[in-house]
Amino acid sequence: MHTVAVLALDQVIPFDLATPIEVFSRTRLPDGRPGYQVRVCGESDEVDAGAFALRAPWGLEGLQGADTVVVPGVADPTAPLAPAVRDALRSAAADGTRIASVCAGTFPLAATGLLDGLRVTTHWRAAGLLAALHPGVEVDPDVLYVDNGQFLTSAGAAAGLDLCLHMIRRDYGSAVAADAARLSVMPLEREGGQAQFIVHDHTPTPQGSELEALLDWLRENLARELTLADIAERAGTSTRTLIRRFRDQTGTTPLQWLHRARIRQAQHLLETTEHSVERIGGQVGFGSPTAFRDRFKRTTGVSPRTYRRTFG
Repeated sequence: MHTVAVLALDQVIPFDLATPIEVFSRTRLPDGRPGYQVRVCGESDEVDAGAFALRAPWGLEGLQGADTVVVPGVADPTAPLAPAVRDALRSAAADGTRIASVCAGTFPLAATGLLDGLRVTTHWRAAGLLAALHPGVEVDPDVLYVDNGQFLTSAGAAAGLDLCLHMIRRDYGSAVAADAARLSVMPLEREGGQAQFIVHDHTPTPQGSELEALLDWLRENLARELTLADIAERAGTSTRTLIRRFRDQTGTTPLQWLHRARIRQAQHLLETTEHSVERIGGQVGFGSPTAFRDRFKRTTGVSPRTYRRTFG
């Protein structure tokens, strides 16, 4: 039987902790036998889980001999990793144990150095912080999970369920994974990635900055066909100077900023109106429905119709 050790660190997020426990504990093989034995391993005798405290049946020694270790997220991802936890995870990795993280669990796993040089993911809100704290990892904020073989990472809490189902499919095949997905009332594979859930707000621009009035004008004129020259003319400057100011103050180019603003407005219209996809594309400044659909899918990972079905 496959043994899964779920590591309860101090300030563990209960949802992240419960997901692998429930999914793996309830997985059954075609003959009815359980597919997994689950160990809950505490960092200490009593673990702070926010609204409550818990006592796990196993300590860090429970990671030894496990086939898979799962690291759930913690409330403060910047909290230093205890040396005993780091050593236990590194020892498990040296034994060839598969190690997966859920949501912000990528932070303590990255703190071990085991993810250096690898592509990883975490909750999209924390992606920038993860990249800043651990420059040795390549952070992809647009996917639900990343499988590097021995090391796997997932995005936001619900993506931990996607990752667990993926690991079940790796271990026992699609039929067992599909049964586990049905039990969780969850599709075995979700369309798109984490990008569809990201609110694409603009990079904040300090009040009083030289771009503030221009950005307000752009928001009010999303439906117009605007070129870089049009925006520069409105700003009263050259295109070269405009691009430099945009990069300095928003971190992107004028046209990229405009595309993001249009897609964000399109998301809002898809969520709150019954306008056709074609009409919404025109309302946010795309010259053709095809151009709108292509840009929307490139930005969010799903089509406008799929986005509306999910969030409308």
